[in-house]
Amino acid sequence: MRRKERRKRRTSGHESRDRWMITYADLITLLLIFFVIMFAMSSLDTEKYKIVTGSLSDTFKAGGSILDGSNGILDAGQGKDNSGVNNGVKPTQTPESTSGAKPTSGSSIGNGAGSATSETDMGTPSAREQAFREQEAKLADLMGVITKYVKDNNLGDQIFVADKPQGIAITLSDRFLFDIGQADLKPISLPVLHQLGGLFNGIGATISIEGHTDNIPVSAGSRYNDNWELSGARALSVLRFFLDTEGLNPADFQYAGYADTRPTANNNTPAGRQKNRRVAITVLRQLQAEE
Repeated sequence: MRRKERRKRRTSGHESRDRWMITYADLITLLLIFFVIMFAMSSLDTEKYKIVTGSLSDTFKAGGSILDGSNGILDAGQGKDNSGVNNGVKPTQTPESTSGAKPTSGSSIGNGAGSATSETDMGTPSAREQAFREQEAKLADLMGVITKYVKDNNLGDQIFVADKPQGIAITLSDRFLFDIGQADLKPISLPVLHQLGGLFNGIGATISIEGHTDNIPVSAGSRYNDNWELSGARALSVLRFFLDTEGLNPADFQYAGYADTRPTANNNTPAGRQKNRRVAITVLRQLQAEE
């Protein structure tokens, strides 16, 4: 009997010492479940996120701009009942409306009686927008005329025309305008400058004239101390022609000399240095399109 009681005591004592493992295992299991739940909650469904953001983007794009006289997003739901059926108004969709661009002045959208939506219905352009359109039309005409003149007179290797963000840039090679190291205009360049002066008259934009050189220092016998003076004098010669000979308004012009600080090509080659020796005339954009 005593032996049995001793065995029971030993067995019960061993079990009581190991009971902490059950609690520890339960704790580990609960922690594992907790972290699994946290991970599941933090996981992002990429496909669902793209669907939601795309839907929101389409909703915002569907409404007209508040600046154009509409009510923004609310306009997208006007003319429809709760079932989504259009109440007698046919939707009008054009390439301009789908791309977000504003309609051209004076044009009507759609045709026929069922789609009589016009620019007036969508909101007339502001005075600034109208001025911007007129400016862009003048700049486009200017570029077209100059490009045609250069092509007709085979001046493509001496005069370069480009439409840049700041305006219409007309680049003239120094060989066409000046002798080496000089700032006096060559007679061959005067007819071209005369044509440009006639186009600039009344254009209603600021005209910037910039002189540029390569990195070769001026010769020892030059009347100019360095390339800064030479580039500035060349820009000033072109400006003087427009003011004194063509009689243009001085308030419409500005000029500067940049020496060799703004190269367009590599100064390590003769061809590159030739490209860098230039006078750039830019008809600046005065206005920017409204967003």
